[in-house]
Amino acid sequence: MLFIGLALLIAVGIALMISADAGSLIGLTQTQTAQLVPLVIILIIFAGGLFSRRRQAGELIGALVMWIGIFAVIAIGYAYRDDFMRVASRVSGELRPGVAIVDDESGSAIFRRGLGGHFEVKAQINGHDVPMIFDTGASAVVLTHGDAMAAGIDVDNLRFSVPVSTANGTGMAARTRIASIEVGGIVRQNITAFITERGALETSLLGMTFLETLSRYTVTQNALELHN
Repeated sequence: MLFIGLALLIAVGIALMISADAGSLIGLTQTQTAQLVPLVIILIIFAGGLFSRRRQAGELIGALVMWIGIFAVIAIGYAYRDDFMRVASRVSGELRPGVAIVDDESGSAIFRRGLGGHFEVKAQINGHDVPMIFDTGASAVVLTHGDAMAAGIDVDNLRFSVPVSTANGTGMAARTRIASIEVGGIVRQNITAFITERGALETSLLGMTFLETLSRYTVTQNALELHN
């Protein structure tokens, strides 16, 4: 009888919370509060086991407090799930440089500075994964010979007649256009790029022909933020 009375009391309380939109006090909408009802019912069923046999009052109170605590943690976690996801993304970005922290609402992608001091960017060229380095000093997107081949670019029919300066010295590159490039969810088509000769460049560069298509990009001490 005690359990039935407690269950009825909780059910009435939930109904009043939904009708009064009390969930807004902890960041929940009226709909979200209603969605918690099945969870509460499950908790009531489990808690029913506490009252299926005689227990000491102290044990009952302790178990009841535990279940209330579990429900509170779940409710708070649900209410702040977006904040927790942003924190998880931030931690992931710190542990995996080059992987974008994407904010769909603002249309931005954030990259963390790598251990080498560069902003490493994992891009997709024509659907192929290409590791790149953010470089405002590069007048265009520059691909290594190997990355260009992997991305399906016909390097055999390119004319390597443009002199370029790289970390390995002066080399020759060919001008071409990339059908598609995607960086942190930001997609551009028909982008001008240079393809370097074999061995002239170690890592592809994310240069200005992509960056100038963005609404803006910002660089801080440890973060690169690209805005679509």
